[in-house]
Amino acid sequence: MKVINTVIELQNQLRKMHLSPIGFVPTMGALHEGHLSLAESAVQQCPVVVVSIFVNPTQFNDKNDLKNYPRTPDSDFELLSKVLRETDLVFTPGVKEIYPEEDKREFHFGNLDNVMEALHRPGHFNGVAQVVSRLFEIVNPDIAIFGLKDFQQLAVIRALVKQTGNKVRIIGNPIVRENDGLAMSSRNRLLDPKIRLHSPIIYKTISAASVMIKEYDIREIKSFVEKNINSVPGFNVEYFEIADDTELIPVSTKDEMKKDKKYFGCIAVKAGNIRLIDNIEIGLV
Repeated sequence: MKVINTVIELQNQLRKMHLSPIGFVPTMGALHEGHLSLAESAVQQCPVVVVSIFVNPTQFNDKNDLKNYPRTPDSDFELLSKVLRETDLVFTPGVKEIYPEEDKREFHFGNLDNVMEALHRPGHFNGVAQVVSRLFEIVNPDIAIFGLKDFQQLAVIRALVKQTGNKVRIIGNPIVRENDGLAMSSRNRLLDPKIRLHSPIIYKTISAASVMIKEYDIREIKSFVEKNINSVPGFNVEYFEIADDTELIPVSTKDEMKKDKKYFGCIAVKAGNIRLIDNIEIGLV
């Protein structure tokens, strides 16, 4: 693999290789096995893969969160070297490469702007849309692979592609979990050890909720999830919603769930000082 940090060099390298389809995996670094699964998937499908590492300032509504976001370039390169080939590229631009001028674009995604993460992180998805559209412009990939853990983000990116008319094919890869069930996340390394010990309660609880749908209605399931997780010291549920996988419209009763749609239970939990998200498919049958 080759590490590149300028737009011109990246584009020249891709032009020189003249390989297609181009696979793309955008990341913010602090890589783990979940990220590697995305890169592996891209490698299996494409003769050239670009993995970007860029902590995007425009998607952080909390400056401290941006400051504290883990940055581990050496271990990132070491991990990627196990998966990527000689033809593959790691793109590590500075802020000026991505934003030569201040990005003042505003994106609107209908209901996606008004639920779950959008309510708790104002401006976050506009920042995501800014950086992803810019990266798509730079890399011009045929396929882009994202993790399903960031469920609402994936829905936003699909909407972005539709809005902009980009031809890139978006693929959502399954969540990769730790042995105890905690969804892999760069933020996990920031967890207090005592909090980390109890973190599997999140996946354990939403897994139970996915089965409860057969006998209980939404209100009772939401109540169970909140009580179960909030009973653990240091844990606080910000939201738990059951929503469809395209517009993410939350349902309040089972009667609202349509048989031709997929539904997911999406959760955000404050675990000590760290905010964790997860989701699980919830089927009526």
